[in-house]
Amino acid sequence: QVQLVESGGGLVQAGGSLRLSCAASRSIFTINTMGWYRQAPGKQREFVAGITSTGITNYADSVKGRFTFSRDSAKNTVYLQMNSLKPEDTAVYYCHGVAGLGYWGQGTQVTVSS
Repeated sequence: QVQLVESGGGLVQAGGSLRLSCAASRSIFTINTMGWYRQAPGKQREFVAGITSTGITNYADSVKGRFTFSRDSAKNTVYLQMNSLKPEDTAVYYCHGVAGLGYWGQGTQVTVSS
């Protein structure tokens, strides 16, 4: 079993930055894939960024060049650095990991004002 705890969300003006953190309850190298998803009001949850079991990072087209996925194995934590934020980035952001089963964090709210 894996527990994932997100933090770092908040309110920011358009053009600003935030860094989200996702702390895992065990070594992130025992988790096959990890990623960030988001869900805006009235919309489906969508993939934002993530890393595969082979260490390849992927990004949604809408965030390429603005968001950066990273990890710190010593802290069992993955991050999402979000720069040049836009109002359309407003959503609840969820951390996701796959270790046999899929696990979700509780989510953290990101609100970008125009």
